[in-house]
Formats: sequence, C-alpha cells, structure tokens
Amino acid sequence: MSLVFIPLYIHFTGIEAYGLVGFYATLQGVFALLDMGLSSTLNREMAGLSAEVGREQEMRNMVRTLEFIYWGVAVAIVVVIVLLSGYISQHWVTAEHLSPETVREAVILMGIATGLQWPVSFYSGGLMGLQGQVLLNVVNIIMATLRGVGAVLILWLVSPTIGAFFSWQIVVSGTTTLLLAGALWYSMPKSRGKACFQASVLRRIWRFAVGMFGISLLATLLTQMDKIILSRMLPLEMFGYYTLSGVVALSLFRLIGPIFNGVYPRLTQLVTLNDQFAIKELYHRSCQVMSLMILPAAFVLAFFSRELLLLWTQNVVTAERAYLLVSLLVTGTALNGLMNIPYALQLAHGWTKLAFYVNLVSVIILFPLIFFMTKHYGAVGGASVWVILNSGYVLITIQLMHRRLLPDEKMYWYGRDVGLPLLCAVVTAGCGRILMPDSLSQLGVVFYIAVVSLLTFGFAAWVTPETRRWIVQRLSYRTVKCV
Repeated sequence: MSLVFIPLYIHFTGIEAYGLVGFYATLQGVFALLDMGLSSTLNREMAGLSAEVGREQEMRNMVRTLEFIYWGVAVAIVVVIVLLSGYISQHWVTAEHLSPETVREAVILMGIATGLQWPVSFYSGGLMGLQGQVLLNVVNIIMATLRGVGAVLILWLVSPTIGAFFSWQIVVSGTTTLLLAGALWYSMPKSRGKACFQASVLRRIWRFAVGMFGISLLATLLTQMDKIILSRMLPLEMFGYYTLSGVVALSLFRLIGPIFNGVYPRLTQLVTLNDQFAIKELYHRSCQVMSLMILPAAFVLAFFSRELLLLWTQNVVTAERAYLLVSLLVTGTALNGLMNIPYALQLAHGWTKLAFYVNLVSVIILFPLIFFMTKHYGAVGGASVWVILNSGYVLITIQLMHRRLLPDEKMYWYGRDVGLPLLCAVVTAGCGRILMPDSLSQLGVVFYIAVVSLLTFGFAAWVTPETRRWIVQRLSYRTVKCV
C-alpha cells in the first residue's frame, strides 16, 4: 500500500509536501528511541512465559505495567512535537513553496499522529511473542488499506493538502492502536486475578530492556542520521526524492519483517528449552529463507531501478534523480536484512552487548562520514554510507557472533545460507541488465523485468540448500504419486 499510493500522494500534494511525509517518517524513527527496548522485551518475555505452565497472571501483569509506561510516553511525544513545531517550520525545514504556517500546522498534526501510532510497536511485540502473527497481520492489512485508500480519497475528494493527509493519519493511527490493544488482551491466556501494575516486573526485565534501549538508540542514529542531515542540508524537494527512494528500499522489510517476527519467538522458546539441535536447524533454515526472499528482489530492483521508477511514477525527472539512490539504498537494506536472523538468535539468548558495541563503534565512525559524504556528494553520498554500514555488519559482526553462538556454523552461514543465493542473484540480475535491449516499449520492459525476476528467483532457489531439498522432495512425491 505504501508503495502503490506514493505517486498519487505526490500528484495531489506535490514533491515538496511529500518531503514533509519523509520528515514525518524520520520523526517516528527518532521517537522510537523512547521505546527503551520495551517492545522487544515484551516480545521475548511473552514467548518465554508462553512456553511454561502457570505463568498467565505474570504475563498479564507485565503487559499492564509496560502499557502504563508506553501511554505516558505517547502523551509526552505529542507535547514535545507541538512545542517544537514553530522552530521546525521556521529554522529546520527548508521550504520554497509552502508557507511556514502550513508547515507548522503539518508538524502539529504529524506530532499527534506520531503519538497515537507509537504504542503500535508495543502491542505488536506482545502479539508476536504469543505467535499471534496471523491476527496481527489481519489488523495490519485492514488498517494499511484504510490508511492508503483513505488518504487518496481525502486528497482527491476533500482537500489536496498536506494538512488533510496528516489529519487522516491521526484517525487511522488511533484506530490501529486501539485494535491492536484489544487483540493483545484477547490473545493472552485468562487468569483469575486482575491485571495490575507491578514494579517487580521492571526490576526483573531491566537488564535486557536497557540493552535493547542501547541497541535501539544507536540503531536509530545509524538509520536516521542520514535523513536528519539531509533534511537540514538539502532543499525540501531533493529531500523528497531521497524520501521516495528510502520508501522503495524499505519496502524490502515487507519481506524481512514477517520472517524475523515468526522466527524470533520460536528461537526464544527453543533457547528456553535448551534444544540446541532444533536451534541450529531453525537458524540455518531461516537464514536461507531470508536470503531467498530478499536477495533476488533486491538485486533486480537495484539493477533495474531507473526502469522500475519510470514505470511506477511515469515521471522521467523523478526516475533520473532517484534511480541511483534507490540502487544504493536497496543494496544496503538487503545486506541489513541478512543480519536479522543472526540478530534474532542473539536476542533469544538475551545477549545484547554485541549489537550495542558494534552499533556504538559504527556511530563513532559513520556520523562524521555521513556528514562528509553528504556535504561533498549530496544525497548519493549519504546513501552510499548505508551500503558501507551494512557491509561491515555482514563482514565483521557475523564473525564476532559465531565465536559465542553456534561457533561451528559460521562458514555454513557465509557459504550456503547467504553466499550461494547472493552470488546467483547478482550474476543473474546483472546479466539480465546487460542483455536488456534498448528499444523496448513499456509493456516490453514489464515483461522483460518479470522474466529476469523469475529467472533470478528460480536460480537462487535452486542453489539454496533448504529450498532445493524442498523442490526435490515435492518432485519426488509427485512422481511417486503419478506412478
């Protein structure tokens, strides 16, 4: 939904106003720091407690305790953004066609929407810990449809302004939060006692929560500092192109997120039960599925970014100015996606120090690098740092993690879990790009890229051990059945 409707948002409001949507996304990322690791902690605790008998009351007390904290922070977010709206509109955002008053009103509205949207991660974390992904997805599907379709209808039939856009975000954000809150309480096992606030819950979880807060703080700096710097250094129009490219790249998390959300609670349960064989088996299977899901899509998108942007936006200027940004950001995001299952394994063991110190070193090195690259090379420089950051994770962090967790499985991860599908995706999509004819119609481009995508996915599936084994088993089963 977020991808499909972006050209319509830009059509109704203009690229400069869409830059404010990018600023809104950045605000949400920055204020995610106030999560303090509680949503990830709730995810882990719900998964662990659900594996044991007689912990129903403890689960409900934990949710109530953390819920109080979360809603208090949500109110604080709204107050802070409203108070800063004047400064942001006059001294931070550089707008050429939008008046400071229009920008200020938009910032106030996005502050309210951010506050209402903020508890979503908390309730989602609890549902995922209970392995209630299906219920969570039902709510997300309905609300994503309302968010996208409703925004377009509001801009088309009511008012084509950025204020109308954010007003609708307030309605949808509040509704989503209430639905997910009800879904979480409904999904928890019943107990005789009433759920209540307990300070002892905070004393028990504070170590893991603090570790997660540190990781989240540094991760937010690493993922948002480019946007913060660019929103200050670039005209709002150019920042709009960068935001557009970022949305395309982050669409890969529509593939990454569900796998992580499904695997992490199960890994936590297996760690609680100390089933080492099952942990190793699930780890490799999940890493291979993650590679197969994201690498073919990422490299087709990276190699054909100009053509896909033109097909999507029907705007030559947008395609020319954004295609290189898309290629860089997509490549970095794909590398980041490969680290999600190893990261889930660390969290399942309650080990937060590695991710914290790796991110700390990255911030120290990359903050001045982002500023330097952005200053001298603009948006492209900022995007290239995202590739550098995630290449370091793949090349260095995996080495450090496997010294402690599954020490004999490192080369299997580099070779079979990631290396084979990565090489196959790059070679197949790259050859498809080189061999692409110059004089294709739009329909021809669609057909050609579709064929390259199928070939890239098919070859990557065949060289990935888990999926190749599944394919062989299915073919053998069908052959025996026919005989």
